Amino acid sequence: MIILSIETSCDETALALLKDGDVILADLLSSQIDLHKTYGGVVPELACRRHIEVIGPLLNETLQEAQITLGEIDAIAVTVGPGLIGALLVGVSFAKSLAYALGKPLLPVHHLAGHISAVFIEHRIICFPAVALVVSGGHTNLYYMAERANYKLIGQTVDDAAGEALDKGARMLGLGYPGGPVIDRLAKTGDVEKFPFKVPYRSSEHNNFSFSGLKTALKQALLKVSPDQQEDPRFQNDIAAGFQEAIVRSLIEKTIQAAKKAYVQSIIVCGGVASNSLLRSRIAKEAIQLGMDTHIPSPQYCTDNGAMIAMAGAIAFEKGHHAPLNLNPNPNLKIS
Repeated sequence: MIILSIETSCDETALALLKDGDVILADLLSSQIDLHKTYGGVVPELACRRHIEVIGPLLNETLQEAQITLGEIDAIAVTVGPGLIGALLVGVSFAKSLAYALGKPLLPVHHLAGHISAVFIEHRIICFPAVALVVSGGHTNLYYMAERANYKLIGQTVDDAAGEALDKGARMLGLGYPGGPVIDRLAKTGDVEKFPFKVPYRSSEHNNFSFSGLKTALKQALLKVSPDQQEDPRFQNDIAAGFQEAIVRSLIEKTIQAAKKAYVQSIIVCGGVASNSLLRSRIAKEAIQLGMDTHIPSPQYCTDNGAMIAMAGAIAFEKGHHAPLNLNPNPNLKIS
């Protein structure tokens, strides 16, 4: 069985072909970073236009790489939400036209279910129950999973997502877009003690996150920096290290707290920010001390990609979750 997946929820056009639920025949992505970096963030209309331009040629490249034809595809999986409505419309419309023309099942996939499913690309056996942290530019959510594809929301950000905070922090520091990878790189040689930031929204009573106050703290810290400090070649590295430390500690503390409360066996970390080197190494160490397994996708599967949507689509197919051809995207879709 071969599933074609389509992901266009934001600024990446991604297609993949998955065979028998575990063999990736092709996984291609067209990035829009160069298109949006001038503006310091994603411009929705530009993103939609680029999706329209590249999705057809990208399908042809995907088929060529896998060395199969459209007729060999058994089902089409597509991200239906959450995301930018215009971007989602491109992918869903394209998927519906293919499903109609080929007479194949249409499989609706929740974007965050896709991110969580990315962990199964490389980690076939995961012990449940588990806690899954989905952390990206648009989401910072914690889910309790009694089994695969069973999601219960147990924590979320009350304002900015962690990835959004990293991007906006990088913008304040003049580091460009996307900011997360740049901050990660600079922080490796920075001194976290030079610019310490308080870990935000600490509480044992809930598993929620908040990062808007941390951005304000960074802004205030920058206003207090002397000209001599700014000229120090280590300045950006040090303040990036302190800022990143507070975000990562918040993510780890709340995830470990939730895992201990729920008596889980495994911790899953996924989403774009899961590629952060500090988060990856530190949460694995803390989980080991608690006797828990940690599963984090390789960086290429942390950011938006077609393979993760295909993996989630395979589960949808197994459970008979097919969508009608009047399927519409939902930018605020809740996971179920």
